Amino acid sequence: MRTCCLTTVEHHPPIVGSAVWHTEDDTRAFAAKLAAHPAIADAFIELHGDLGAGKTTFVRHLLHALGVQGRVKSPTYAVVEPYELPSMRVWHFDFYRFNDPQEWEDAGFRDLFAGAGLKIAEWPEKAQGLLPLADLVMQIEPDAQETRHVTLRAQTARGQELLA
Repeated sequence: MRTCCLTTVEHHPPIVGSAVWHTEDDTRAFAAKLAAHPAIADAFIELHGDLGAGKTTFVRHLLHALGVQGRVKSPTYAVVEPYELPSMRVWHFDFYRFNDPQEWEDAGFRDLFAGAGLKIAEWPEKAQGLLPLADLVMQIEPDAQETRHVTLRAQTARGQELLA
């Protein structure tokens, strides 16, 4: 095994956790707990799941827990919705309709991801190869009873802090 050239991720396998959200109140409580963690301020969170899995609902609860007032819109058509809070900046991305890598450059997404603030991306697989390594990856899977089974994978030290 070549130990000289392994990346940090290879040295430290991802930390995996899970959660079950039986109701929207469970989603709200999980989001509030995550929002209370100081590491959230500069985290990058990827959200995976089918249409209707609860990705945008989770983001809405997270942003409200962070102090966003009013309606939280899905950025499906705009690709990104920015939020300015006293303690941090937040960008909510939805790459569902993202098709052109040139749009990445034209929209300045490289600069947004390189800067400070919380970045949350729905449908990150549509921007594969352009996004940095996510701190936390969340896979949300609903079952027939509308319970959400959530798998959480920390890929960085910040992600591990969020899961602690």
